Amino acid sequence: MPLVEAVLALAGGPAALAALACTIGAAGIVRGFTGFGTALVFMPVAGALIAPPLAVLILVVTGMAVWPVLLPRAWGRAARGEVAVMGAAALLAVPAGVAILAALPQQTLRWVVAVAATLTLAALVSGWRYTRPVGRAGLAAVGASAGLLGGATGLGGPPAILFYLAGPSGAERVRANTILFLCVLDISIAAALLLRFSFGWAELAFCAVLAVPYAATTLLGQRLFRPERERAYRAAAYLLIAGAILTGLPLRS
Repeated sequence: MPLVEAVLALAGGPAALAALACTIGAAGIVRGFTGFGTALVFMPVAGALIAPPLAVLILVVTGMAVWPVLLPRAWGRAARGEVAVMGAAALLAVPAGVAILAALPQQTLRWVVAVAATLTLAALVSGWRYTRPVGRAGLAAVGASAGLLGGATGLGGPPAILFYLAGPSGAERVRANTILFLCVLDISIAAALLLRFSFGWAELAFCAVLAVPYAATTLLGQRLFRPERERAYRAAAYLLIAGAILTGLPLRS
């Protein structure tokens, strides 16, 4: 079957496809019980196996596949006004990020992903907190930085994650806000990618194949989520993110 062969060719063979499926499955569990973390788990590993633009496309399209699982619960709990300001700023910044993605060499992008993911993990583990009020300008700055980084590397979540986790909001509100914002970001990045790159049916089929384990494990993670177990969930997420970063370090081409 030509389409199956094309997907295997894009992945680099059955073993690489299996590795990508396992990685995005682990990312789905993290996304399900924390509301974030997909890119931090998936991108360091995917960047070592496939072209970065394709990895980013897979990230955002599979993210869309789990909207029915995550959005209903998040919609009623999120601060939608905050998310709207951040989402509008991200929408404007994404095209510049995608232009960077198209211009930089793959090895350079892998280093950017590794450094950005490591800095994000370090900030999360440190427990840093920002307690001052943030106005619309601050929200827009967070959204724009997420759009720029997301378009360039797929790591659009970290700016929003650090903003929300550093604030005084509880786990449930942080999770809901992050889920809603990442949905807006997924739409923006997907549109910019499809306009910039010549993706075809094989790439979309590749996304569909990986959406299956991602949707299943995201649902599992959502069912496991309990607000009173916030510390345990975050610790597990940090360990998975650290493992993905170490696995995907671009120490060799």
